[in-house]
Amino acid sequence: MKTPRILIMCNGNSCRSQMAEGLLRQAAGDLIEVHSAGTNPVGYVHPLAIEVMAQAGIDLSTHTSKHYAQFVSKGIDTVITVCDEAREAASLLFEGSRHFHWPFGNPSKDVRGSETILDAFRRIRSEISPVFQAYAAGYTQAKTTEETAPACSGHPRPRPVMALHVLP
Repeated sequence: MKTPRILIMCNGNSCRSQMAEGLLRQAAGDLIEVHSAGTNPVGYVHPLAIEVMAQAGIDLSTHTSKHYAQFVSKGIDTVITVCDEAREAASLLFEGSRHFHWPFGNPSKDVRGSETILDAFRRIRSEISPVFQAYAAGYTQAKTTEETAPACSGHPRPRPVMALHVLP
């Protein structure tokens, strides 16, 4: 079975999509191939994204900010947008792919009340984490079901069906 290719997109590819890529890669392991890209990449991964992910045991220090164009012809199976700016571009550019839109605030701009910018990065990481862990769990469960389901004589094993909740 082909390893599914997932692309996580946002505008700058410096914060949210990078954090989501790291979280999903850690949670799903080698069950899926995970990438992230931006519609207008800023050219770097935000240092605070690297810091808060390191605090969670995920190393983003070798990640780079990438443009979506390098993935258009790569056979992306699923595109997940994590900001509104990337949603429309993704639907036009990756027509044959499944699409999910799970928007999160931009931690470099979404500082609330007495929060520091570092607190905002931690909050956004905490919001992103359970969503992508649940998504990975769907793949893990489907893979386990596929490997343990008995095959009927003369019939292939049924393909697993993943029930994933698409957030509004």
